[in-house]
Amino acid sequence: MTVQDRKRWDTRYRTLPKGRLPDPDPLLFQYTPPVSGHSADARALDLAAGLGQNGLWLAEQGYSVDLLDISREALRHAQYDAARRELHKVNFLQVDLDEAALQSEAYDLVCVFRYFQRELFPRIRECVRRGGRVIYQTYTSGALAEMPDMNPCYLAEPGELAGAFADWELLRCHETEIMAQVVAIKK
Repeated sequence: MTVQDRKRWDTRYRTLPKGRLPDPDPLLFQYTPPVSGHSADARALDLAAGLGQNGLWLAEQGYSVDLLDISREALRHAQYDAARRELHKVNFLQVDLDEAALQSEAYDLVCVFRYFQRELFPRIRECVRRGGRVIYQTYTSGALAEMPDMNPCYLAEPGELAGAFADWELLRCHETEIMAQVVAIKK
């Protein structure tokens, strides 16, 4: 991403009213492990977090969450909502994911929704702790038929998302014409 990308996303998020976030993605409800007493220090990462609805929901479940996004404006919306909900275990990090350094084996859960960057897969795989999981949903190249303005560089090819985690324990591997979903546990 470039400075132009950041400005474009900031402009998009700047026009949204504060306090009305979309609902968290339903995949989280089904596949997020509960935080129990022995895992009270559970950490989660919301990559390309946007308005932060997924990461904030994870914080409500007891995770310490890092929200990463290129847009300062999107993160401001998330900060506003976190304060309103009195969520304190959330870090808001404005980061260009092209340059993001992710700490090795730092997270119990990483979620990524509607963002795809092939070059990021090794860093995602590395930042998940053994026994941790990835919950990932993204558009596929088939989405171009319905949304021709999408950049094909940021769309998964059929089977590509599942292939990136094929050596992990796959809890969910589902693909439609336009969307791919993977939930995987690191062995």
